[in-house]
Amino acid sequence: MPADQERVAEQVFVALADPTRRALLADLATHGPSTATDLAARLPITRQAITKHLDRLADAGLVTAEPGERRRIRHRLRSAPMRVAQRYLAALARDWDGPLAALADHLEET
Repeated sequence: MPADQERVAEQVFVALADPTRRALLADLATHGPSTATDLAARLPITRQAITKHLDRLADAGLVTAEPGERRRIRHRLRSAPMRVAQRYLAALARDWDGPLAALADHLEET
């Protein structure tokens, strides 16, 4: 995998390591574009904490901010970085599937 795509995958994994950020992504996936205030009303997290986590998700490319009505910023999911991370994991799985299958076959023979 090219270094730039590996870097994107790493940023996605770092962002997804935090359960609060995963909850934010799940909420955005369920409810669509939302403001930090909307998210704070639905999740047990302060608006300030949500803003901090949204910034981290934006750094990883997983959300984008767009202007909304009355100067409110709405946050929208971006799936492209997630697809890069999925391809990275699929490549790792391919690298391991063959050797692990060979090991299983060897262990069954002995």
